[in-house]
Amino acid sequence: MKAIRSPFFWVSFAMCAGVMSTALISPLYGIYKTEWSLLASDISVIYVVYMAGALAALLFLGQLSDRIGFRRVMQISLVLVFAGTGLTMLAWDTLSLNLARFIVGVASSLMTTAASVGLRQLATGAHPNRAAAMSGVLIAFGFGLGPLVGGIIGQWLPNPLITAYLPTMALSAIGFFALQRLDLPSHEAIAKPNQATGTKKAGRAWLPKLTWPEPDHSLAFILTNSCAFLAFGVFGLYASMSPLFLEQMIDWKGPFISGISIAVILFMSSGAQLMTRRLPVHWCGAMGLLALALSCGLLLLNLERGSPWILAIGLLITAAGHGMTLLSGMNMVSRIAQPHNHSGLLSTYLVLGYIGSMLPVLGVGWVADHWGLHIAVSLFCFGVIALAGVSALFFFRHPQMRQPD
Repeated sequence: MKAIRSPFFWVSFAMCAGVMSTALISPLYGIYKTEWSLLASDISVIYVVYMAGALAALLFLGQLSDRIGFRRVMQISLVLVFAGTGLTMLAWDTLSLNLARFIVGVASSLMTTAASVGLRQLATGAHPNRAAAMSGVLIAFGFGLGPLVGGIIGQWLPNPLITAYLPTMALSAIGFFALQRLDLPSHEAIAKPNQATGTKKAGRAWLPKLTWPEPDHSLAFILTNSCAFLAFGVFGLYASMSPLFLEQMIDWKGPFISGISIAVILFMSSGAQLMTRRLPVHWCGAMGLLALALSCGLLLLNLERGSPWILAIGLLITAAGHGMTLLSGMNMVSRIAQPHNHSGLLSTYLVLGYIGSMLPVLGVGWVADHWGLHIAVSLFCFGVIALAGVSALFFFRHPQMRQPD
């Protein structure tokens, strides 16, 4: 009972409720496609609009927690989650649905940054890396909970385009009022020593901070960014298109299959990061990239075979590759960065990851409209296999990746 009353518990609860809405819609895309007569490109645009909202919040609102406090930012995020999810539930066409998804994207980005700050501040006595690992696990759990709930409701409950969104709205409301009642130190007391001086300097804090490292680190940073680009891209394919291509691969039909597939990737990705955190970076990154390549190879094979066993193995390998590449990428950003450019390099890394989740998905949707989903997914997989294979070789051999931590 003491743990349930602690601020750490309720910040964690609010984080999970806030990010639950992100992939909640993914297993329902097949229902939208049928009931709204959508094309594959329409679905890819809906997914990309969400990512655009998250990217915009990352670029322009990433410093908001430092300025007004993590609790207020989390509450703003939960209000946006409630509004965006409610508008998604009431959407009457693709324009209104895209607006709703953009709001959800902004909310999820605000939540992940603010809650990470909050958990770090509340984890008294814990090692900073341990608090960061806990934050990552909770984010992955919340992200995975959305498609799992959406898939279950979409498969077995009536009116899934209405009922699937009700749990998220209820949990976000509970999280909002729980945060309101928490006894936390005032933000002014924490932020006072670090307050920016001068209106001009404060104004610049809202501008995007994207930087590139010194020339000696350029190749290492390119390879580091390839981890995020490919991990986000492969997950983006499943998050946007899995309801469409999974139905062509196996006899099992319905939102539950795509929902559980996306949830498995997110849950197991978190587990893979915990299990491989002690691996040398060059091994972890290269193996993660090769796992992404292998997962796409299995996806190509299963487009022809239609085996649930190949699908299950492919999902586990996708999750391992997703987790290991993201872990290696974050470790390399910390290794390359200097105190003056760490936040800028991290922002660049995340932005390129978002781009990796947006542009390929748009391409898959366009190709699917013109030549079929089978060809679109095949081209995507061949591209990942080629890029991940080359990147894995250079990542493993690069001297900066082989340096001891």
